[in-house]
Amino acid sequence: MARTFDDLLAEGHPRVLTIAELYDGVDEALARAFPRRRELRVQGEIQNMTDRTGHCYLDLVDHEATTGAQPPVLKVKCWRRTWLPLKSTLAALGIELQPGMVVVLRGTLELYRPRAELGFVMYELDVTALLGRLAALRAALLHKLRAEGLVDRNRALPVPDLPIRVGLVGSPGTEGFRDFLGQLEASPFGFHVVVAKAPVQGAGAPRAIARAVTRLGRSGLDLIVIVRGGGSKTDLQAFDAEPVARAVASCEVPVWTGVGHSGDESVTDIVANRACITPTECGRELVRRVGEWWEAAVAIPASIVARRSVETLVERAAQDATIRSRLAAAGRQQLHRHRERLAIRSRALASGSRAALAAHRSSATARSARIGPLVHAQLLGTRERIHGWRRLLAAYDVDRQLERGYTITMDENGKVLRTAAMAEDGSVLRTRFLDGTVRSVVERREDG
Repeated sequence: MARTFDDLLAEGHPRVLTIAELYDGVDEALARAFPRRRELRVQGEIQNMTDRTGHCYLDLVDHEATTGAQPPVLKVKCWRRTWLPLKSTLAALGIELQPGMVVVLRGTLELYRPRAELGFVMYELDVTALLGRLAALRAALLHKLRAEGLVDRNRALPVPDLPIRVGLVGSPGTEGFRDFLGQLEASPFGFHVVVAKAPVQGAGAPRAIARAVTRLGRSGLDLIVIVRGGGSKTDLQAFDAEPVARAVASCEVPVWTGVGHSGDESVTDIVANRACITPTECGRELVRRVGEWWEAAVAIPASIVARRSVETLVERAAQDATIRSRLAAAGRQQLHRHRERLAIRSRALASGSRAALAAHRSSATARSARIGPLVHAQLLGTRERIHGWRRLLAAYDVDRQLERGYTITMDENGKVLRTAAMAEDGSVLRTRFLDGTVRSVVERREDG
């Protein structure tokens, strides 16, 4: 008869146990506290998850723990035969398990001796509780935003008639991102798009999207657009997160969403200025709005201007033809009148020119007879004045003065000394004579 762990202790068995005996005791204790056929329901928050091998492994933490540096962790495993059908069921409901989700599991405890690990084997996941929790969180967030007056705040902002400067929040390279930009690039309008990169799913997505919206809201844009392609409910969980909803509701710029939904609209859609069902529809709506402005503000006025311009040109051409005919008739009349006046004046000039020519000829003869004597007298007077100027200049000629025995004294720079005071002791003087120049040095100046 096999002895139990309690029998070994009761018989005074030494307390130095083998590892196998120790684990036997642990198994017995677990079997008493948690019978193997007794299924347990456990609630916790997913910390880590992997299913690369076909099996699913979860690290579940106590999300309500308030003591200790680290919350307790439960290692959960779900074998392939159970996980694959469960995963298909979740996918059909639009749910994908992700870190941060709080779940309720059903299964049993198991001691895995090779790793000395106490784990939990999952048989079932309470989908109803999961969906109910997500719905409850969503309803609570909407109630809070509505109480703060934020639900309709962004929707009340007016969208510019010409929203050309667009801020785009999304993940470049994704299908939804390309679909939205494709609509803008295919249009004839020159959109200016400022991209703020942000992941659109995962644990870090909500804060990244909120930061991107806040940053673009301060960039002086006309419109901000958030895009993401289709996905499961959990893929789109970021758009039910409070940071994203608050950033959109509080933004001073209208925010449009183009998120491919598989079910109800997200909280972000509700607080946004406008929600479109897909990124493509969002881009198409933006192009349509700009097209309406172009049609109303440019195309229609341009067609009216073109039509009226043609009408005005035809009218002005008719007026121009009438004015031309009137000007031509008036010109011919004026030309005929001036031609008659010219003929009359020509005849008058012809008859009076001969008499005038004879009178001028007689006057010219008389004047020429007087010009000769006047010119001769003028020449004689001018010659006398020239002789007087020559005599005067000769009296001031330097060479004539030198010939008469005078000299010219100058300093080294050639300046003429007119008084003895201009000569300083020790200065060099040059004295010019008729036949040459003498250099001398002043030893002493004597006044008087």
